[in-house]
Amino acid sequence: MHDTCENNKVKRVLAECMYDSNNNFRYLSKNHIKPGIKTRRNSKVKSTNCSARNISVLRQQTNLKGWRSVSYGQRWMVETVFSCIKRTFGEYVNARNFHNMTKELIIKASLYNMFVAMGM
Repeated sequence: MHDTCENNKVKRVLAECMYDSNNNFRYLSKNHIKPGIKTRRNSKVKSTNCSARNISVLRQQTNLKGWRSVSYGQRWMVETVFSCIKRTFGEYVNARNFHNMTKELIIKASLYNMFVAMGM
């Protein structure tokens, strides 16, 4: 998560439970980014956990439906765009190093946005 947020003005992160870790919650909290990470089903509030993660665990345990409708429910829009980009440009990047991969993905996203603006 660290590399994707660096040098960007990210306000919120929506992510699957595979990103449910104290390190990720600490990083988001430290950088004033609101987490929308689904915690694991068996998550517990512990003193060793990050406080932001504990709050998220409590919110999801007490009102998962409400939590999903506020933040996590927006994930479908992102998944739809990713799916459209993959169908248009393919699932893989051709670049070999991370810097060029980033450039390639930015170009693909920009082209996709142009296509959408033109009504294609």
